[in-house]
Amino acid sequence: MGLLTGLRVIDLSRVLSGPYCTALLADLGAEVIKIESPEGDDARRFGPFLEGESVYFSLINRNKKSLALNLRDARAQAIVAELAATADVVVENFRPGVAKRLHVDAETLRAINPKLVYLSISGFGQRGPATGMPAYDLIIQGMSGLMSLTGDPDGPPTATGESISDLWTGLFGSWAVLAALQARHHTGTGETIDLAMFDAMMSLQMTGLAQLRAAGRAPGRVGSRHPVTVPVDCFAARDGHLTIVVPTDALFARLCEAMARPELAADARFATGAARRAHQPELRASIADWFATLSVDEAVARCRALDIPAGPVHDLAQAMASDQARERGIEQRVAHPVFGEIGMVPQPARFASGGAATVAREPGVGEHGDALLRELLGRSDADIAALREAGVLA
Repeated sequence: MGLLTGLRVIDLSRVLSGPYCTALLADLGAEVIKIESPEGDDARRFGPFLEGESVYFSLINRNKKSLALNLRDARAQAIVAELAATADVVVENFRPGVAKRLHVDAETLRAINPKLVYLSISGFGQRGPATGMPAYDLIIQGMSGLMSLTGDPDGPPTATGESISDLWTGLFGSWAVLAALQARHHTGTGETIDLAMFDAMMSLQMTGLAQLRAAGRAPGRVGSRHPVTVPVDCFAARDGHLTIVVPTDALFARLCEAMARPELAADARFATGAARRAHQPELRASIADWFATLSVDEAVARCRALDIPAGPVHDLAQAMASDQARERGIEQRVAHPVFGEIGMVPQPARFASGGAATVAREPGVGEHGDALLRELLGRSDADIAALREAGVLA
């Protein structure tokens, strides 16, 4: 029994932002019915592949049921409407206007079920001059200003190493759905939610926005260091890299002690946060020279001995294999008919009640179609066979 057991979600979304949103809900026990085209979600054809199956699709469509429908057919649209009448939530991430053309838009479905919470995720929202533009994560990272802040000062704007615009929007989507469901307890009616990837990424840039408001000009790239606080940065050791966070005068004095350079703490160039920021290149060079003489483990140990925040820079394999990841149960091993077994990383919150749902594999295309039509809508085997024969159901 998950915390969201009893919640039914109709998932009309595809690829990443919407499916990630609904996966987070499914992790906590919501019943998520994924409506796919007969060919399946486009993400089923995204690599990397293992034994011919998309690992990418598998990870973001855990815990769901699949119903494959040709939504260009009125009979398929009627099935979605019937399902929406039984549901609490609908999530879609079509380009604005497509849901209405398919008769699965908020106005249509909420007329049938006024208690429905309907979430529309798109690149630029349901209104605005960019509404009709196709939106992908890289486009949003660029247009939101995030890429302008990422990378080395002398290098080009750089994307983050993950599809953060899609993922953060999906996270905001799950938050918005739960907020609307809470409001429904008081109002008795559902809600229509317009969530844009562009808006989501703009709202996340707190450090950059603070700099913009304070200085009246756009901040630039500073590499791995913090744009305001020094030294907060990434450094090279003999055998890898580590990060340190030294935001106060007291911590800086401890760092100087660890370096056996106590005089630096009293140096007028470095004695205050403002001075350290003004003389960042000289200070960084001194710290970099010290770290270069040590291994990562040695450097981290010396910092931690004086309670200076420091940590190694791991690759993803190292992070997943770390004692911390194992102790926290970050990964759950899931039996899989093609992979044999696969490790999945569900939502990270740990509830004292133990209310998180058990993680299950992703569905095959249309795997649950017959059962859903039979059990939720009362369709007969003959009706289901006729829908399949007509190409409405796959």
